[in-house]
Amino acid sequence: MKLNLNNKGIAAEAAAARFLKEQGLILVEQNYSCRFGEIDLIMRDQQSLVFVEVRLRSNLKFTSAADSIHPHKQQKLIRAAQHYLQNLNSSSPCRFDVVLFDNASYALPNWIRNAIDT
Repeated sequence: MKLNLNNKGIAAEAAAARFLKEQGLILVEQNYSCRFGEIDLIMRDQQSLVFVEVRLRSNLKFTSAADSIHPHKQQKLIRAAQHYLQNLNSSSPCRFDVVLFDNASYALPNWIRNAIDT
């Protein structure tokens, strides 16, 4: 089956979730969506809630996976996380991580903890 961009994105999110689980994180929710945006993965790392953005760039001609998370996208992630936390009614410590794949083999993910300052 030929993969389209949507399938590649789904595969990247699944690979990121597997990788983070191997690192000891627990999956809480996937593809949380609200009017402010979408959060690819919400994980728990001990006492912290972790909002994870997954990025795949199979063609580096345009920009790297890391460079594709521009300030506007960061603000959307922050607002979506705030919405999630409001509905959760919890004051858990939280952070924003990014898992980057620069090829479609999903090998060697680059995991950046605390990638977005709030």
